[in-house]
Amino acid sequence: QVQLVESGGGLVQAGGSLKLSCVISGYTYSRYVVAWFRQVEGKAREAIAAIAHDGRTAYGNGARGRFTISQDNAKNTLYLHMVSLKPEDTAIYYCAANDGGEFYPGVLFEYTYSYWGQGTQVTVAS
Repeated sequence: QVQLVESGGGLVQAGGSLKLSCVISGYTYSRYVVAWFRQVEGKAREAIAAIAHDGRTAYGNGARGRFTISQDNAKNTLYLHMVSLKPEDTAIYYCAANDGGEFYPGVLFEYTYSYWGQGTQVTVAS
């Protein structure tokens, strides 16, 4: 059974930084794509960034230049390092994993991903 567990969210002042973690277990694909999304209540889920097994990355418009996705395969952990945070970054942040497969243009869309974490709240105070 695939499980994704996020951590690292919390309250931070505008301009601050946070590093989110997502531990993935039960996931045995050698070729895969994993990603971070976020969702504000009442709005659609937004893609932040995706990374493939070979390190290729893609970033959504909202994250470009401020957020960095990375992974530690030895620890089965996905990270999202966020800097220069803004109040509009306040959201629930989710990690996601696909059903195996290569990197392709759809990696920033929800339909690519079969497995999701429960989310971690990030609140940026002005």
